[in-house]
Amino acid sequence: MVSAHTARTIVGVIGNVISFFLFISPAPTFYRIIKNKAVEEFKPDPYIATVLNCAFWVLYGMPFVHPDSTLVLTINGFGLVLELVYVAIFYLYSTHKGRKKVLLGLIFDFVLVAIIALITLLTLHGTKKRTMMVGIICDVFNVIMYASPLTIMFKVIKTKSVKYMPFYLSLANFLNGITWTIYALIQLDLYILISNGLGAISGAVQLILFTYYYFFGVKDGDDEVKKPNEVQLSSSNMA
Repeated sequence: MVSAHTARTIVGVIGNVISFFLFISPAPTFYRIIKNKAVEEFKPDPYIATVLNCAFWVLYGMPFVHPDSTLVLTINGFGLVLELVYVAIFYLYSTHKGRKKVLLGLIFDFVLVAIIALITLLTLHGTKKRTMMVGIICDVFNVIMYASPLTIMFKVIKTKSVKYMPFYLSLANFLNGITWTIYALIQLDLYILISNGLGAISGAVQLILFTYYYFFGVKDGDDEVKKPNEVQLSSSNMA
């Protein structure tokens, strides 16, 4: 009989693998930016938001906040580094106005995380209270991030076309949400459960929309041309 701890570890490793591919999914976008030496119509906002998301989950996974969360810490630590690389590329190839936006976004991210970390460590004693505070903040920002694909879903419904919704990204988001939901249920972690339960629902809705409009919607080649910034979906929660 596999113990709950072992099962949780196995599921967490699977979640790390899926999350890894989600984190590297924007790589073609940044290859294009480097190749063209310009950010074109791509926006840094989703990546700056993901930096903040990952930083909060790194804080959540620290032993002095929520013990026994190594797999949460590892994948979000990797994601934080990678997202910072993406943002650095944006900064390098942006206009002066774009660079200012990137810098202000990063300053906001790290000041906010630093404030929350200091409040958590200096005013809250015991991991239970710290887990609750940081976990609630993580969930709030994840709800905001999960709302970001709504614009794409509305676009699909309006145009009756799936060309604005990347299928494999939606599938990966769904699988990621399901995997981390199972992880949270094996040894109940309410905050990871809320985040990824919403992520799984969001991914499922995207897949249902894709399936319906793939078979019954407008086919490619009709009246609209795909724009680079319209196929960006912000990364879902990775823990």
